[in-house]
Amino acid sequence: MKENFTFEEQQLMSIYNPGTRLGLIHALVEMRTYLDKDGQALKDLTDSAIAKLNTITDAEFDALDLIPDFGEGA
Repeated sequence: MKENFTFEEQQLMSIYNPGTRLGLIHALVEMRTYLDKDGQALKDLTDSAIAKLNTITDAEFDALDLIPDFGEGA
């Protein structure tokens, strides 16, 4: 895999993942439009995830483990 996603990127992607790489990119781009200036950290995280998603193949995306970790301390 070309890119290593951070834990935070993986969690973000798992929340918005519709099941395909292009669908996730679309969902993240759309979600980003709802963020205001106070959401700069989330914008930066989203931009980073989108950039990395654009560099991997659909097969590499399918191999990602995008299960949200809602456990304590996560």
